[in-house]
Amino acid sequence: MPKLVASCFAIENSENDLKRSESIFSILQDASQIDNRKPLSSNSIPKKIIQFWDCRDSIPEDVKKCMVSWHLLREKGYSYTLFNEQSAREYILVNLNQEHLLAYDNCYHPAMQSDYFRLCYIYCTGGMYVDTDDVHTGINIDSCFTNSKLKLQPLCFDIETNQMVSTQSFINNNNLNKNWIYYFNNNPLISGPLNPIIGYALERSTNILLNIDCSNLPEIQSTAGPGNITASVVAAHLTSMTKCSDELEVITNWEQLSTTVWSLSYRNDSRNWRISNSKKFTRVEKEYSL
Repeated sequence: MPKLVASCFAIENSENDLKRSESIFSILQDASQIDNRKPLSSNSIPKKIIQFWDCRDSIPEDVKKCMVSWHLLREKGYSYTLFNEQSAREYILVNLNQEHLLAYDNCYHPAMQSDYFRLCYIYCTGGMYVDTDDVHTGINIDSCFTNSKLKLQPLCFDIETNQMVSTQSFINNNNLNKNWIYYFNNNPLISGPLNPIIGYALERSTNILLNIDCSNLPEIQSTAGPGNITASVVAAHLTSMTKCSDELEVITNWEQLSTTVWSLSYRNDSRNWRISNSKKFTRVEKEYSL
Protein backbone atom coordinates (compact mmCIF):
# COMPACT_ATOMS: atom_id res chain seq x y z
CA MET A 1 0.00 0.00 0.00
CA PRO A 2 1.52 3.37 -1.02
CA LYS A 3 1.73 5.43 2.16
CA LEU A 4 1.48 9.06 3.06
CA VAL A 5 4.35 9.53 5.52
CA ALA A 6 3.15 12.33 7.76
CA SER A 7 5.57 14.39 9.81
CA CYS A 8 5.33 14.54 13.61
CA PHE A 9 4.10 18.14 13.26
CA ALA A 10 1.38 17.05 10.80
CA ILE A 11 0.24 14.18 13.00
CA GLU A 12 0.14 16.32 16.13
CA ASN A 13 -1.96 19.00 14.46
CA SER A 14 -4.24 16.55 12.68
CA GLU A 15 -5.09 14.85 15.98
CA ASN A 16 -5.84 18.11 17.80
CA ASP A 17 -9.51 19.12 17.47
CA LEU A 18 -8.93 22.88 17.41
CA LYS A 19 -5.89 22.85 15.13
CA ARG A 20 -7.59 20.36 12.81
CA SER A 21 -10.61 22.65 12.43
CA GLU A 22 -8.35 25.65 11.74
CA SER A 23 -6.47 23.67 9.11
CA ILE A 24 -9.71 22.74 7.35
CA PHE A 25 -10.71 26.42 7.37
CA SER A 26 -7.37 27.20 5.71
CA ILE A 27 -7.95 24.52 3.07
CA LEU A 28 -11.44 25.86 2.33
CA GLN A 29 -10.05 29.35 1.77
CA ASP A 30 -8.09 27.84 -1.09
CA ALA A 31 -11.02 25.77 -2.33
CA SER A 32 -11.34 27.56 -5.67
CA GLN A 33 -7.67 26.96 -6.42
CA ILE A 34 -7.99 23.34 -5.38
CA ASP A 35 -10.98 22.86 -7.67
CA ASN A 36 -9.30 24.47 -10.68
CA ARG A 37 -5.78 23.12 -10.28
CA LYS A 38 -4.71 20.70 -12.99
CA PRO A 39 -4.76 17.17 -11.55
CA LEU A 40 -1.69 14.97 -11.56
CA SER A 41 -3.62 12.38 -13.54
CA SER A 42 -6.25 12.82 -16.22
CA ASN A 43 -7.67 9.38 -15.43
CA SER A 44 -11.32 9.48 -14.48
CA ILE A 45 -12.84 7.81 -11.45
CA PRO A 46 -14.49 4.43 -12.17
CA LYS A 47 -18.22 4.92 -12.69
CA LYS A 48 -19.04 2.60 -9.82
CA ILE A 49 -21.54 3.45 -7.08
CA ILE A 50 -21.56 1.39 -3.89
CA GLN A 51 -23.67 1.38 -0.75
CA PHE A 52 -23.71 -0.71 2.43
CA TRP A 53 -26.40 -2.22 4.63
CA ASP A 54 -25.23 -4.85 7.08
CA CYS A 55 -28.04 -7.39 6.58
CA ARG A 56 -29.50 -7.67 3.08
CA ASP A 57 -32.66 -9.38 4.38
CA SER A 58 -33.61 -6.62 6.82
CA ILE A 59 -33.44 -3.43 4.78
CA PRO A 60 -36.33 -1.15 5.83
CA GLU A 61 -38.74 -0.24 3.06
CA ASP A 62 -38.10 3.48 3.46
CA VAL A 63 -34.35 2.90 3.05
CA LYS A 64 -34.97 0.79 -0.07
CA LYS A 65 -36.78 3.74 -1.62
CA CYS A 66 -33.69 5.88 -1.09
CA MET A 67 -31.48 3.23 -2.68
CA VAL A 68 -33.63 3.04 -5.81
CA SER A 69 -32.67 6.59 -6.75
CA TRP A 70 -29.06 5.38 -7.18
CA HIS A 71 -30.08 2.13 -8.93
CA LEU A 72 -31.51 4.23 -11.74
CA LEU A 73 -28.06 5.55 -12.62
CA ARG A 74 -27.33 2.18 -14.21
CA GLU A 75 -29.21 3.62 -17.18
CA LYS A 76 -26.54 6.36 -17.34
CA GLY A 77 -23.65 3.92 -17.57
CA TYR A 78 -22.89 3.53 -13.85
CA SER A 79 -22.61 0.21 -12.07
CA TYR A 80 -24.33 -0.17 -8.70
CA THR A 81 -23.45 -2.62 -5.92
CA LEU A 82 -25.00 -2.95 -2.49
CA PHE A 83 -22.60 -4.60 -0.03
CA ASN A 84 -23.59 -6.25 3.22
CA GLU A 85 -21.62 -7.40 6.23
CA GLN A 86 -20.55 -10.65 4.59
CA SER A 87 -19.87 -9.45 1.04
CA ALA A 88 -17.83 -6.54 2.41
CA ARG A 89 -15.80 -8.99 4.46
CA GLU A 90 -15.18 -11.13 1.37
CA TYR A 91 -14.04 -8.06 -0.58
CA ILE A 92 -11.51 -7.17 2.12
CA LEU A 93 -10.29 -10.77 2.26
CA VAL A 94 -9.54 -10.74 -1.48
CA ASN A 95 -8.20 -7.21 -1.91
CA LEU A 96 -6.40 -6.35 1.33
CA ASN A 97 -4.47 -7.95 4.18
CA GLN A 98 -5.34 -9.97 7.25
CA GLU A 99 -4.91 -6.89 9.44
CA HIS A 100 -7.67 -5.11 7.52
CA LEU A 101 -9.96 -8.08 7.96
CA LEU A 102 -9.28 -8.11 11.69
CA ALA A 103 -9.94 -4.38 11.87
CA TYR A 104 -13.23 -4.81 10.01
CA ASP A 105 -14.26 -7.60 12.37
CA ASN A 106 -13.59 -5.26 15.29
CA CYS A 107 -16.10 -2.73 14.01
CA TYR A 108 -18.78 -2.95 16.70
CA HIS A 109 -21.65 -1.23 14.88
CA PRO A 110 -23.00 -1.43 11.30
CA ALA A 111 -22.26 2.28 10.83
CA MET A 112 -18.63 1.65 11.74
CA GLN A 113 -18.50 -1.33 9.36
CA SER A 114 -19.82 0.94 6.64
CA ASP A 115 -17.30 3.68 7.46
CA TYR A 116 -14.39 1.28 7.42
CA PHE A 117 -15.47 -0.70 4.36
CA ARG A 118 -15.91 2.39 2.18
CA LEU A 119 -12.26 3.26 2.86
CA CYS A 120 -11.21 -0.24 1.81
CA TYR A 121 -13.24 -0.23 -1.39
CA ILE A 122 -12.53 3.32 -2.55
CA TYR A 123 -8.81 2.88 -1.87
CA CYS A 124 -8.55 -0.41 -3.78
CA THR A 125 -11.09 0.03 -6.58
CA GLY A 126 -12.18 3.65 -6.68
CA GLY A 127 -15.65 4.99 -7.40
CA MET A 128 -18.34 6.58 -5.27
CA TYR A 129 -19.67 5.51 -1.91
CA VAL A 130 -22.93 7.14 -0.84
CA ASP A 131 -24.98 6.58 2.31
CA THR A 132 -28.24 4.67 2.08
CA ASP A 133 -30.23 7.56 3.56
CA ASP A 134 -29.33 9.80 0.60
CA VAL A 135 -31.64 10.29 -2.37
CA HIS A 136 -30.24 11.29 -5.76
CA THR A 137 -32.01 14.42 -7.00
CA GLY A 138 -31.72 13.44 -10.65
CA ILE A 139 -29.10 16.05 -11.51
CA ASN A 140 -26.21 14.77 -13.62
CA ILE A 141 -23.33 13.51 -11.44
CA ASP A 142 -20.71 13.08 -14.18
CA SER A 143 -18.72 16.01 -12.80
CA CYS A 144 -17.99 13.95 -9.67
CA PHE A 145 -16.12 11.40 -11.76
CA THR A 146 -13.78 13.67 -13.70
CA ASN A 147 -10.04 13.30 -13.00
CA SER A 148 -8.90 10.93 -10.24
CA LYS A 149 -8.89 13.28 -7.24
CA LEU A 150 -10.50 12.53 -3.90
CA LYS A 151 -13.72 14.55 -3.75
CA LEU A 152 -15.09 15.49 -0.34
CA GLN A 153 -18.00 17.51 0.99
CA PRO A 154 -17.06 20.17 3.59
CA LEU A 155 -19.28 20.62 6.65
CA CYS A 156 -19.40 23.12 9.50
CA PHE A 157 -21.02 22.88 12.93
CA ASP A 158 -21.78 25.83 15.20
CA ILE A 159 -21.17 24.73 18.79
CA GLU A 160 -22.86 27.87 20.14
CA THR A 161 -26.21 27.24 18.42
CA ASN A 162 -25.78 23.46 18.24
CA GLN A 163 -26.68 23.56 14.56
CA MET A 164 -25.07 22.91 11.20
CA VAL A 165 -23.94 25.97 9.24
CA SER A 166 -25.14 26.19 5.65
CA THR A 167 -22.45 25.44 3.08
CA GLN A 168 -22.53 28.83 1.41
CA SER A 169 -22.34 30.61 4.78
CA PHE A 170 -18.97 29.15 5.68
CA ILE A 171 -17.50 28.61 2.22
CA ASN A 172 -17.92 32.29 1.35
CA ASN A 173 -16.78 33.53 4.77
CA ASN A 174 -13.06 34.29 5.03
CA ASN A 175 -13.21 35.03 8.75
CA LEU A 176 -12.35 32.14 11.05
CA ASN A 177 -15.19 31.64 13.54
CA LYS A 178 -13.94 30.10 16.79
CA ASN A 179 -17.41 28.71 17.50
CA TRP A 180 -17.50 26.81 14.23
CA ILE A 181 -16.04 23.35 13.73
CA TYR A 182 -14.85 22.89 10.15
CA TYR A 183 -14.51 19.34 8.87
CA PHE A 184 -15.04 17.01 5.92
CA ASN A 185 -17.78 14.42 5.62
CA ASN A 186 -17.02 10.85 4.55
CA ASN A 187 -20.26 10.84 2.56
CA PRO A 188 -19.98 10.89 -0.33
CA LEU A 189 -16.55 9.34 -0.65
CA ILE A 190 -15.39 9.68 -4.25
CA SER A 191 -11.93 8.95 -5.61
CA GLY A 192 -9.80 7.05 -8.03
CA PRO A 193 -7.94 4.06 -6.56
CA LEU A 194 -4.78 4.36 -4.45
CA ASN A 195 -5.36 7.92 -3.33
CA PRO A 196 -2.76 8.63 -0.60
CA ILE A 197 -5.20 10.52 1.62
CA ILE A 198 -7.60 7.58 1.57
CA GLY A 199 -4.63 5.29 2.17
CA TYR A 200 -3.66 7.29 5.26
CA ALA A 201 -7.27 7.29 6.50
CA LEU A 202 -7.45 3.52 6.05
CA GLU A 203 -4.17 2.99 7.89
CA ARG A 204 -5.14 5.34 10.72
CA SER A 205 -8.51 3.65 11.17
CA THR A 206 -6.97 0.17 10.98
CA ASN A 207 -4.46 0.99 13.71
CA ILE A 208 -7.22 2.19 16.05
CA LEU A 209 -9.40 -0.85 15.41
CA LEU A 210 -6.56 -3.35 15.84
CA ASN A 211 -5.88 -1.88 19.28
CA ILE A 212 -9.51 -1.73 20.34
CA ASP A 213 -10.23 -1.87 24.06
CA CYS A 214 -13.52 -3.73 24.39
CA SER A 215 -14.11 -2.25 27.83
CA ASN A 216 -13.84 1.26 26.37
CA LEU A 217 -15.01 1.20 22.76
CA PRO A 218 -13.63 3.99 20.51
CA GLU A 219 -15.93 6.72 19.29
CA ILE A 220 -17.42 5.85 15.90
CA GLN A 221 -17.05 9.01 13.83
CA SER A 222 -13.45 9.69 14.86
CA THR A 223 -12.35 6.07 14.28
CA ALA A 224 -13.44 5.57 10.69
CA GLY A 225 -15.94 8.32 9.94
CA PRO A 226 -15.77 12.08 9.29
CA GLY A 227 -13.25 12.66 12.08
CA ASN A 228 -10.93 10.11 10.52
CA ILE A 229 -11.09 11.48 6.98
CA THR A 230 -10.70 15.04 8.30
CA ALA A 231 -7.59 14.14 10.31
CA SER A 232 -6.18 12.45 7.22
CA VAL A 233 -6.76 15.48 4.99
CA VAL A 234 -5.04 17.70 7.55
CA ALA A 235 -2.10 15.31 7.85
CA ALA A 236 -1.70 15.45 4.06
CA HIS A 237 -2.12 19.23 4.00
CA LEU A 238 0.62 19.73 6.60
CA THR A 239 3.04 17.21 5.13
CA SER A 240 5.47 18.65 2.59
CA MET A 241 5.89 15.26 0.92
CA THR A 242 2.33 15.41 -0.43
CA LYS A 243 0.51 18.35 -1.99
CA CYS A 244 -3.02 18.08 -0.66
CA SER A 245 -4.34 20.20 -3.53
CA ASP A 246 -2.99 17.68 -6.04
CA GLU A 247 -5.05 14.90 -4.48
CA LEU A 248 -8.18 16.67 -3.19
CA GLU A 249 -11.15 18.48 -4.68
CA VAL A 250 -13.75 20.19 -2.52
CA ILE A 251 -17.39 19.52 -3.43
CA THR A 252 -19.56 22.51 -2.60
CA ASN A 253 -22.72 21.49 -4.50
CA TRP A 254 -23.46 18.03 -3.04
CA GLU A 255 -26.75 19.27 -1.58
CA GLN A 256 -27.91 19.90 -5.14
CA LEU A 257 -27.03 16.34 -6.20
CA SER A 258 -28.30 14.46 -3.17
CA THR A 259 -30.81 14.97 -0.36
CA THR A 260 -30.54 13.30 3.04
CA VAL A 261 -33.78 11.83 4.40
CA TRP A 262 -33.91 12.37 8.17
CA SER A 263 -37.30 10.77 8.81
CA LEU A 264 -36.22 7.15 8.23
CA SER A 265 -37.51 4.58 10.73
CA TYR A 266 -34.14 3.09 11.68
CA ARG A 267 -32.99 6.40 13.17
CA ASN A 268 -35.19 5.73 16.19
CA ASP A 269 -33.40 2.59 17.37
CA SER A 270 -29.91 1.14 17.96
CA ARG A 271 -29.21 0.95 14.23
CA ASN A 272 -28.66 4.71 14.44
CA TRP A 273 -24.99 5.22 15.37
CA ARG A 274 -25.83 8.47 17.14
CA ILE A 275 -27.86 6.46 19.65
CA SER A 276 -25.48 3.52 19.93
CA ASN A 277 -22.26 5.52 19.68
CA SER A 278 -19.50 4.29 22.03
CA LYS A 279 -21.86 1.80 23.66
CA LYS A 280 -21.74 -1.96 23.77
CA PHE A 281 -23.32 -3.33 20.61
CA THR A 282 -24.98 -6.76 20.53
CA ARG A 283 -22.42 -8.41 18.24
CA VAL A 284 -19.51 -7.26 20.37
CA GLU A 285 -21.23 -8.30 23.59
CA LYS A 286 -21.65 -11.77 22.18
CA GLU A 287 -18.16 -12.21 20.74
CA TYR A 288 -16.19 -10.56 23.52
CA SER A 289 -18.45 -11.44 26.46
CA LEU A 290 -18.70 -7.83 27.55
